[in-house]
Amino acid sequence: MNAPVSNKLDLGPLREMDGYLASAIVDSSSGMTLAVDGGGESFNIEMAAAGNTDVVRKKRDVMKKLKLNDKIEDMLISLQKQYHLIRPLESNDALFIYVALDRSKANLGMARNELNSFEKGLDIA
Repeated sequence: MNAPVSNKLDLGPLREMDGYLASAIVDSSSGMTLAVDGGGESFNIEMAAAGNTDVVRKKRDVMKKLKLNDKIEDMLISLQKQYHLIRPLESNDALFIYVALDRSKANLGMARNELNSFEKGLDIA
């Protein structure tokens, strides 16, 4: 079920999240994935990651127009059966981590904490 992690970026620790389905590290300027894990026939993580690039771009555009002078910490998309978490990297806001979770198994508060911890240990060198 799990696709192998691409490149040297290890998304494996995210599999420990309750309800984990898939994850990716995504370039928000191109929509290309730098690393993917999970997904499969029932959930195309690369397509979802590319589509959520538009969400990140649009939110940033609106923030700029509103002159909010702030940064996105994370974004949550709540579906009836899934949670989709998007977290731009503090070290490189052109990149974001995208995680899909099974809503019936996930603990949203814990997932956000785990994603924050994962990001702090991530090496994008």
